[in-house]
Amino acid sequence: MHNIFLYLWNNQQYNMQDITIDYALRATWQAVTKMYNEEARKFNSTMAVGFTLLSIDPKTGTPSTALGPKMGMEATSLSRILKSMEEKGLIERRPNPNDGRGVLIHLTAFGLEKRKDSKDVVLRFNDVVKTHVPAERLNTFFEVTEIINKLIAEKKIY
Repeated sequence: MHNIFLYLWNNQQYNMQDITIDYALRATWQAVTKMYNEEARKFNSTMAVGFTLLSIDPKTGTPSTALGPKMGMEATSLSRILKSMEEKGLIERRPNPNDGRGVLIHLTAFGLEKRKDSKDVVLRFNDVVKTHVPAERLNTFFEVTEIINKLIAEKKIY
């Protein structure tokens, strides 16, 4: 998908006020997702696996029940990803010593290696964006996202 913002800017039949906030967020996230999945493919992986690797505490593991909410993912989707990750030798499930019924997800040595790859990809994205966007504008971006999340959490929109 080509960047709609560049298309609209270059064709100048629309101005930025014509694009809804929702559309700008979705189009940007779709572009980021596509970029991450293309990069993950080079490591024989997916963005979802990379995101999961980054969400698991590398030292103590993470309770399986905490991963879904932490990642904003439904249990069914997460279960599929975890099963695939376990089959690939990225994670292992261990009993939670603090909860007899619970399970902790731990990274294997291979999982730790792939977690580092995922972290490097995310940090590169951040570094490149920071070199192209002044700190003041990035701070404004983060302030706006914080306000949007707060409005949603406080149910001030719907």
